Amino acid sequence: MKIVGITSCPAGLAHTPMAAKALEKAGETLEYDVKIEQQGSLGQVNKISQDEVDQADFVLFATDQKIIDSERFKGKPQLRVNITTCIKAPEAVLKKCVAAVRQRQEN
Repeated sequence: MKIVGITSCPAGLAHTPMAAKALEKAGETLEYDVKIEQQGSLGQVNKISQDEVDQADFVLFATDQKIIDSERFKGKPQLRVNITTCIKAPEAVLKKCVAAVRQRQEN
């Protein structure tokens, strides 16, 4: 399962990188290919390429803010999750997102 995502919090200082690292670490544990772009006070960090978007099974948005360059994700299944939940329970978030995408593909 290939997953790309964006983390972004209002200040963009702490929660943005914390959520990104938690999701990427959870991806390693679950053996998912996870790449997370941070959109915070430093701008776009670990930017996701169009090729990576094209290969991804879905896009995870860990934010309630507007995403920069969101048009590159057009046509991909997208899931939006609270950033705090991604920090507290990243494995559960990834498992639920994968289950939702698989269920959607079966229907």
